[in-house]
Amino acid sequence: PTFCYHPNLSIAGNCRMCLVEIEGQGKPATACSTPVAEGMVVKVDSPGAKEARRAVIEFLLLNHPLDCPICDKAGECVLQDNSMAHGKLKSRFTFGKVHKPKVQDIGRHIVLDAERCILCSRCVRFVDEVTKTHELGIFGRGNTEVLGLAPEKRLDNAYSGCTSDLCPVGALTIKEFRFQSRVWFLQKTPSVCQSCARGCNLDIEVNPNSINKVGLRRVYRLMPRENRRVNKTW
Repeated sequence: PTFCYHPNLSIAGNCRMCLVEIEGQGKPATACSTPVAEGMVVKVDSPGAKEARRAVIEFLLLNHPLDCPICDKAGECVLQDNSMAHGKLKSRFTFGKVHKPKVQDIGRHIVLDAERCILCSRCVRFVDEVTKTHELGIFGRGNTEVLGLAPEKRLDNAYSGCTSDLCPVGALTIKEFRFQSRVWFLQKTPSVCQSCARGCNLDIEVNPNSINKVGLRRVYRLMPRENRRVNKTW
């Protein structure tokens, strides 16, 4: 299980969700950033590795708002999936949560909810390594650390929508899709983007159910479909 890892971005190793046990080492190691060595014995499902991952989930949920019923990411949220598969059923945290800025208009297409952010840094690495526009950063320290815009910048690059696709939680959402449809009502059809000659592969997502549709819309989302020879996953 991972949060920060992405096959087309650099290795960060900061979410700690992929912890495994390696024979001869005294503490769990991150699978994404540990080089393979001759004779290495890696234990993925040992009691120690499972407990380490449960602890990571517990820490992530200390201050994470439990607003899944109103979050657009519900149904395709990596935090939901990993919590169910690797987390604990009940929190031991009895204090007040740390609150951060919500519903921030940070670009033409993107809204940021810093309270939902788990600081995986996927979006930051994307604007640093792929678009090279450097609009986003993680600021502060400790439990007051927060994702935000760089000074005097807005997230308006041509690929800004990819940051929402990359986000494993509901921190970065697309304005055009917010509160329009639950993802489990959408049907996917593979297609090719016609906006330019590149031919990026995508999925057209429609909601055929007349009961839960918003207005008369047919197409609700265009999502990237992986093709490493054309558009990778963007």
